[in-house]
Amino acid sequence: MQQTEFGPAGAYIRWTEAAGDGPARVHIHGLGAASGPYTAHLSADPRLAGRRTLFVDLPGFGISDRPADFGYSLEEHAAAVAAVLDAAGVRGAEVVGHSMGGAVAIVLAYRRPELVERLVLAEANLDPDPPLTADSSAIATWTEEEFVDGGGFAATLERAGWRWAATMRCADPLALHRSATGLVRGTEPTMRAMVTSLAIPRTYVLGELSGEDGLGRTDLEAAGVEIVTVPDAGHCMMFDNPDAYVRAIAGRPAPARADAA
Repeated sequence: MQQTEFGPAGAYIRWTEAAGDGPARVHIHGLGAASGPYTAHLSADPRLAGRRTLFVDLPGFGISDRPADFGYSLEEHAAAVAAVLDAAGVRGAEVVGHSMGGAVAIVLAYRRPELVERLVLAEANLDPDPPLTADSSAIATWTEEEFVDGGGFAATLERAGWRWAATMRCADPLALHRSATGLVRGTEPTMRAMVTSLAIPRTYVLGELSGEDGLGRTDLEAAGVEIVTVPDAGHCMMFDNPDAYVRAIAGRPAPARADAA
């Protein structure tokens, strides 16, 4: 385990690391998650093994600190990840971000282009004001006080599936609420505008069961973003179909389906 200071004085962001050769691969988890449980099981796959790999826990989540005087906006999360890469001596990384982690990865690549040479975005948030059915919007409907001290965090844990709740219960409620609010607020320019303006390789990974509502496939592909669908998978594709998810990260085409003849 390694750590470096970020943001408020005395606050540390932490990560674990697997040794390897070539450009580093960096995993950034989603809202209420942690990098180890969501991605460490993938790193032993022969298609991903052998690369230096960093598993970063964002401020407020997993093993990282959770200062109360931190905003937890997407921009601030991206600056914290930049501090990790600076401390680790990483440049030109392949950054794999899931959900909110994908939005953070986009901001990182836009603001610190020397740090990122490829983006893999697993159902990353691209637009502000997601529908109320989205987890971030549901959390953001509570005020900060209601969520932290008035039962909002407990209610969210109650309705979350067991996999999400397993890591969410380790998150700081204030950080969770502020991060969700930051997702709803979005960025300026928007994450979509940022990612379409980048000149680096970008892959957007979509779970087949999630559907394409709001994706904007035509515009993304016109901007050079590769879109890969993971079959038989929803939002948490690293659990639903890890083989196909690994294939998308590795940049290898999916095998033809038997019924595709």
